[in-house]
Formats: sequence, structure tokens, C-alpha cells
Amino acid sequence: MADGPIEAQLQDLEKQYWQAIMDRDITAATRLTDDPFIITGAQGVARITHPAFATMLQAGGWTLHEFTLTDVQVRVVSEGVAIVAYKVKELLTVDGKPVTIDAADSSVWILRDEHWVCTLHTESLAGDPFGRDKRPPAPKAF
Repeated sequence: MADGPIEAQLQDLEKQYWQAIMDRDITAATRLTDDPFIITGAQGVARITHPAFATMLQAGGWTLHEFTLTDVQVRVVSEGVAIVAYKVKELLTVDGKPVTIDAADSSVWILRDEHWVCTLHTESLAGDPFGRDKRPPAPKAF
């Protein structure tokens, strides 16, 4: 939910960021990204430079077809620092197979040289907070 013009702008920038990733638009993606930026998710934590990000966007093996952001929350923490958090549904092809991801994401945006850039992005896959839905079922006793 956007409360004012800055919040609406940040929500729009987050959508532009996703669109740039979906389009594999390196120019737009790096324009919206701090250098370096930090990303966290199921694979861990990484500090990514613009050249490394460009390589990631060009890599094969995945295609983002569609994304939907819901329950968007924007909080301006201080002048030039804001958080955007939301639920996301991603429709992808990964290694030739369709994949749907439901997650909760957040981004920290900072105002650098009069332009907002994403300096931190996190993604948490939806599910049981203790990971019980990710464990294989226990073998049945006979």
C-alpha cells in the first residue's frame, strides 16, 4: 500500500526491477541496482557487482514468465532509505520445467546521486516457518 508519492514511486521501482529481470534488460536492471548489492535467499548470501549481475541475467537455465506482487508494504526509514516488502508469485521455467514460486520478498532502496537503487534484496520461500513442509515424509512402519 502506497501512502504518498515517495511510497508510490518506490512501489513502481520495485515493479520496474522485476520487469527488467523478466525481460533480461541488463541496462534497466543495473540502473536500478546499487553496485555492489547484497542478495539473500534459499541459496545463501551474496554480494553482487554490476558485471556479475549482468552475467546472472544472461545465464540460461531459467526464464521468468510472469510475476505478481501483492500485500506490498513500503516504509521510508529515513531520508534516502526505504524498505519495500511484499508477497510474490513467480511463474518460471527452470531447466526446461515449469516452476511456480510463492515467496515473501523485501528490498532496501537507497537514494544515491538523486536516483533510487536497490542495495539489498531478500526472498523467503513461502511455507512452514520451521521447514516442516520441506522435509520428506517419515517412512511408514510395517
